[in-house]
Amino acid sequence: MFNLIYEFKLKPTSAQIAIFGEWLEQCRRVYNYALCERKDWVNSRKCQINACSIKSEYIIPANQPLPTYNSQAVALTQAKKKIPALKRVHSQVLQQTLKRLQLAFEGMWKNGRGFPRYKKTGQMRSFVFPQLGVNSIQGNQVKLPSIGLVRFIISRPIPDDAVIKQARIVRRASGWYVQLTLQWKIDIPEISPSGTSLGIDVGLMHFAATSNGKTFPNPRPFKRLESKLKSLQKKVSSKRFGSNNRKKAQAKVSRLHERIANTRKNYHWELAHNLCDWVDMIFAENLNLKGLARGMLAKSCLDAGWGQFLDILSQCCFKRGVYFQKVDAKGTSQTCPKCLKETGKKKLSKRVHKCQHCGYTCDRDVAAAQVVEIRGLEAVGHTVVKLSEGKGNIPEDVKLCLPTKKESPALL
Repeated sequence: MFNLIYEFKLKPTSAQIAIFGEWLEQCRRVYNYALCERKDWVNSRKCQINACSIKSEYIIPANQPLPTYNSQAVALTQAKKKIPALKRVHSQVLQQTLKRLQLAFEGMWKNGRGFPRYKKTGQMRSFVFPQLGVNSIQGNQVKLPSIGLVRFIISRPIPDDAVIKQARIVRRASGWYVQLTLQWKIDIPEISPSGTSLGIDVGLMHFAATSNGKTFPNPRPFKRLESKLKSLQKKVSSKRFGSNNRKKAQAKVSRLHERIANTRKNYHWELAHNLCDWVDMIFAENLNLKGLARGMLAKSCLDAGWGQFLDILSQCCFKRGVYFQKVDAKGTSQTCPKCLKETGKKKLSKRVHKCQHCGYTCDRDVAAAQVVEIRGLEAVGHTVVKLSEGKGNIPEDVKLCLPTKKESPALL
């Protein structure tokens, strides 16, 4: 099975927008109630055996098991008989909300993520239809259960041989979107590591440097619009809580945040496609992104979005038939790519690599990318004879869709 997600912008009516908003609010309340049940159960097991709290204790029977998706789904069915607002929401949509909470707890247990948090008003931004009926796409309309036909913009053709498995309705600052999960009954062969190769080193001075000497600029979308964002946030803080003017000011801040995110993501996709045009194998560093996000350069690292870029590059390589693999990032900037000897630690201000053993000199980021390529070739069992020079012409720069500091965003 092969799955892909196609996203389209919806054009709902005012009545449909009201339904979407009401459903999101009910999903938020179900999510918070189910989370409260689980937190109460956990807190009831925290008290000491020989002592009680001065204020109060959570009294839950000792034989009562931890609430799970199955038990809470049964309780949800009983709650729908008492609460009329829950009846207006499609049953599978509410069940998917409970599954979402279950996945949040599994991420905490398995992947070391934080404890799930309550969602404030307006913080729930999507809900899922796990099943769609027959002929769910009719021209430029999608048929949603219990809602009916909703118009959308066909920005890309939907393949006829694909099966629509589910639909996710997403609310953003720029409007409503639908994400259709398409499935094909085909087996995708694994990509074998062969052909020309390329190593990539990501950084802040240059967003990416390749082993063949090319460097790509860092777009810094957040830094370019940070002053504009600061100005808009000041206007929000000066408005009265709950007023319409405050909501309008918050909407402007949300649109600017979305513009920054879209600009960053567009740059990542353009760069990923250019790199896939260049070689047959791509190797990148396996970075500790959580550690970098807590360091002194956290804002710049998050602005660059290395994690998103590596995920996009992996997806792009998969679609384009290019082999992709991450290698150990330890000491890539402290190793000479020519003699493979350690050159010692370098300060961030030192941008040139000069080996004291063999005299090899080049840009620091390019040298690190060459080390990444060597490690990648060794990992796939290739003998490193000479670093690859590529199979085409990669452009010096990628076309950017970034506003200047003086230019105000068009969405505002």
